[in-house]
Order: sequence, then structure tokens, then C-alpha cells
Amino acid sequence: MPSRRRRLPAVALVLSIVGTASAAPPEDSVVRVFATLRLPNPMRPWAKQDAVEVSGAGVVLDDRTVLTNAHVVAYAGSVSVQGRRGGDRHDAKVASIGTGIDLATLTLDDDEFFKSAPPMPRAEARPAANAAVEVYGFPVGGVGMAVTRGVVSRIDYAPYEDGVEGFRIQVDAAVNPGSSGGPALVDGRMVGLTFGQLGMAENVGYVVPNEEIDAFLADMKDGKYDGKPRVLDRFQTLENEALRAKLGIERSVRGIMIREPRSAAADYPLRESDVLTHVGGTPLDNEGFVDAAGLRLPFTSIVPALAEAGPIAAKVVRDGKVVETELPVSREDLGVLKEYRGGYPSYFVHGPLVFSPAYSEAVALYARANPLCMLGSPMFARRGDDAAFPGEELVVVTAPTMATKLVKGYDDHFGLVVKDVDGVAVRNLLHLVELIRDAQGEYLTLRFHGTLAETMVFRRKELDEATADLMNDNGVPRRGSPDALAVWERREPAGK
Repeated sequence: MPSRRRRLPAVALVLSIVGTASAAPPEDSVVRVFATLRLPNPMRPWAKQDAVEVSGAGVVLDDRTVLTNAHVVAYAGSVSVQGRRGGDRHDAKVASIGTGIDLATLTLDDDEFFKSAPPMPRAEARPAANAAVEVYGFPVGGVGMAVTRGVVSRIDYAPYEDGVEGFRIQVDAAVNPGSSGGPALVDGRMVGLTFGQLGMAENVGYVVPNEEIDAFLADMKDGKYDGKPRVLDRFQTLENEALRAKLGIERSVRGIMIREPRSAAADYPLRESDVLTHVGGTPLDNEGFVDAAGLRLPFTSIVPALAEAGPIAAKVVRDGKVVETELPVSREDLGVLKEYRGGYPSYFVHGPLVFSPAYSEAVALYARANPLCMLGSPMFARRGDDAAFPGEELVVVTAPTMATKLVKGYDDHFGLVVKDVDGVAVRNLLHLVELIRDAQGEYLTLRFHGTLAETMVFRRKELDEATADLMNDNGVPRRGSPDALAVWERREPAGK
């Protein structure tokens, strides 16, 4: 974790990569990373939060690249790298970033830096449980590099960020703020990158293993992080005897029930109440776990590797018969609540109101600032839901209503989700912009979701004419993000 760090996304864990042996001691390959971050500002989406200085660690991968955590450099305006012995800071650029798996690579133009910072030697195999581990980093409490020691406590397959799952190494070596991006070593070779700790628990640290690092680097070869393929259907265990009896499942059958398929289309390969018994030829138990490389892991752990080879063969029991089918996977973000994922929010200003898609990281802010906005809000009721149709977004009033006589008698609608414009249900932010742009009547009527949400009615021309002055009075330099302005200025239809 970087020291003195504020952030919107939750901290993730990052591991190491396999490399070539080096004659230099491994600690020479550990560097300190400094970054100046400007995080998104949900309440002022046209601006960024005040700059905050953070620091973490990194590992030299080759003679031009440093690996670190995404949360150390996400939203960085400037990044620099310093050798473990101190000295000059060298400017660096973020070359790739994957917020879901919490990994990023940095590049430096200065060849001299790498003469004293050789590539880190990396382990070729996953470490064994109870293996002695060393964690390197620059935690708070001092200036120089620190080393903590412990053992590999466990290896599992668990959530990171943004819906991403991956292998994760748990260690009992102390991990403290400032250690993010530092390597974990077994027998002098890196087995992963440290990325965080478990709350206030003592000696529970996490590392991203080499295999996840290698998958990230392979994904980034085309310059774009696509993310890991994952299963989007919803399942439940088959341990309950009444459930098994209703499904007509023999005691010898092992697997998990498909509670909610991703799609109800007739050609979708999975159906409600199917029992998934095999994935890629591997049998599942009644909790959805498989035996993989000596570990008991969720069946989703074998999906990314299988997906790389093509469609994933699967077996289900349907109406008492074994059916050969395929397991659908996707890399898309299908959640109705969007995530920042290292970017800044889209927005649009109209009159005294500022609209934006509802980003999951900002929901708690709305709830704290205006608790009543959560009563009956889909931001609460649909949290964790997939979009009901392609492109669906919840559009929220993301800033306190600007003071003007136009809102006389109305409550502040900050944090409320827009339901419709002139009776037309809002599909997403660009659709809302399109509806406002093409409105023709004397009045513009906005309705909102929520138990206490008032309907707002404005004279349409007064609202249009007041926008520029309200923006000027409230320090808003741009009426919207580029995507919203493209629709507003009729250069591009919403298309959603």
C-alpha cells in the first residue's frame, strides 16, 4: 500500500513475474515509486481532487520496465522512480495499467538507471504452502528499504477489484502502508507482488502471483487491457437434500445448480436449474470447487486458461439427462453500476443540475451527504446487478443543486437517480443528453427514482438560458465530458 494515500477504489493485491537470474542481490531490483495523484471528484466531475503525493515500491522486470501496483500510479499526473539506495529520482511513464488485477508497468528512458537496477529473478513455479517468504518494500516508519519475513499461509482464488478474480498468495509477513508493489521472494526469487493487507488483522498480507502477472503482461501486448474472461451466470450449491430431490438429482451426481443464467435466450447454452457437473472435463463438487494442482479451488479458477484455447466444454444435468454444452464467458463489464477503472467520470450540466452515470465508488458518498436519496433508489436496490440491456446506466444528479430561483420550492436532488425526461425513460447519460437536446415543449419535466423524490418541472427556455451563468457562478469550465458534448452538439447520436 502506498503511504499517505487517498483513493476511491479499494486496494488490490499485486504479485511477481518470472524472470532471468541476476548476479546482483535481488534487493537491487527493488525500487521506490513516487506518484502525484489527482483522483476523480464525483461531486465536481469537471474537476479532479486535490493532488496527493504517494509512494510505494516496484520491481525491475527488464532493462526498460518496472512493475508496480495499479493503485500506486492510477490517476498519476507524474511518476518517478528511485533506486533502493536513494539518489536521484528518474521520471517514469505509466505504460500499462489493469485496475482490476492491480498491476501496472512503468517505463524509463534513462538507461543509466538500469545499470544499478537489474531485472529481478523470478520463480518458475507457484510456491508451496509454508514456504519461507521475504517481503521487500518501503513501509512507513523509515526511509530505506525494509524486509519482513514469514511463510506462505495459503494460496486461493479470490476477488481482486472490478469483478476480477485471480490467484492470490496469502503471507504472514508484515505488510504495511508503503509496501505496495514490493516483491515477495522465496529462495531468492520473486513469487509475486505485495498489494495489501486484511483490514486491521495482524500478519495477513496478500501477493499477486507470477501467473497472474504473466497473464496481465500477455493481455497488454496489444496496448489494451481486456481483463480476464469470467463466468457471468449465477450459481448455488447442491448440498441441500430437498433441493436435490426436487431436481431429481441422484446422490452420486456432483455439481452446482444454475440459479440465474446470464441470458434467457433460447439459444443460450445454460438454463435455470441446470446442474453443472463438469467444466473442461474437470468434475465439480457440490460447492462448485475443483481439484487443481493439489489445491481445492472454485471452478472459476480454471476458466481463464480454458478460455484461451477456445469454447469451454461443459456438462450439465438437465431434466435428469446429461447434456454436453458450452460454458459462456465474457470480458465485458456488465454491471449496471459503472466503475471508474482508472478513468474520470462522464457528466453533463443543464441548468442547476449536473448529471453523471452512477459509479459504484461514489454511492457511499451520496448516501453520506444525502441519506434520504437512498430511500427507494436503484443505486441501492440494484447494486451488484447486471445491466438490463446493453448500454444501461443509472444516471444520477452527481452534484448539489446549484442555487437559482428556478429550483424555488424543490428539495436538493443531489444523489437522486433520474427516472425519465418528459415521460421517456432514461437509458444512460448520453440518452438523457439526447432527450434534453431534442425537447420541444414549453416545459421540461424530470422525474426521479426514490420514495421522497420530487418531480421537477422547468420552463425549457429558461433552463437553457440559465445554464451558462450558473456554470460561471459555480466555477464549471466545461458543460460536459467529450462524449456528452458530442451528443449535445449533434456531432454524434447517443446510439444507445
